[in-house]
Amino acid sequence: MTLRLFLIPTLCAAAVLAGCGEGVRISSTRTEDNDAKGVLKVVETLQCPQTMGSLTRKGSASAGGTVCNYVGPKGAEVSLHLVPLDGQSPSDVLKAFEQRLSGDMPRAMAAIDAAAVRSDAAQAAADTAGATAETVEVAADQAAAGDHASVRAPGVAIETTGEDASVRLPGVRIDTNGDKASVRIGSLHIDADDSEGAARITGTSPNGDDVTINAQDDAAEIRASAGGEATRTSWILTDNRASESGWRVVGYEARGPVGGPLVVATVRSRDRNHERALEDARDLVALNAGE
Repeated sequence: MTLRLFLIPTLCAAAVLAGCGEGVRISSTRTEDNDAKGVLKVVETLQCPQTMGSLTRKGSASAGGTVCNYVGPKGAEVSLHLVPLDGQSPSDVLKAFEQRLSGDMPRAMAAIDAAAVRSDAAQAAADTAGATAETVEVAADQAAAGDHASVRAPGVAIETTGEDASVRLPGVRIDTNGDKASVRIGSLHIDADDSEGAARITGTSPNGDDVTINAQDDAAEIRASAGGEATRTSWILTDNRASESGWRVVGYEARGPVGGPLVVATVRSRDRNHERALEDARDLVALNAGE
């Protein structure tokens, strides 16, 4: 893997990190979250309009106004849930949603789980290699002249040996070793392995959310969570190959104040171009819980 070929997808990844029917009562109260993103609502009954963007409601709210179902483009399915915590943590409640949704795409989830295990092992090795990297200048002096290049300037250090490279810039660190590469740009961490078809990206998005992306071949898992005590979380599992049931995308958007309840919109889509259903699901959650 040459440095130039690796930097193209790396910089692209960094840029990325640039009513419920008749007779149903709608009620809510507000609570202070001490949260920079604003106040979320304590919802008692869901608001489920007949339409929301590309989504159309199926029937009326069920389970006492705590569940509403929608259909979207190309058979997409969106379900809006009002979920009390009942003594559980928000992460435990949302983990149950993840398990149910990922069960619809077992092949994608198995690939992501395997990639996560390899990533953890690779990270441990990278931490060890990082300490060794500080001696690169000494090692460079001993490298064969025809196979080695070195650039030194105030705040800049670049060393290449064959196709491997080490780059140090203010706030930026890049190391490539064969098919593996590691990039650190501020809080953004990118680790990729061409031989495994895997990549892991962690960092902070432009809006301040903590984001983790795990990718393996055609599958990817994307998780985003806002800071603060309130719950603002999204999770998406995608696969370019359709599952046995035809789904290519599953996920959820969840929001709720401290103590709950949570408003959770689950999404299932057979369409690669799933953005419309996801955005409309987010709008349903925001309508109920707030931004």
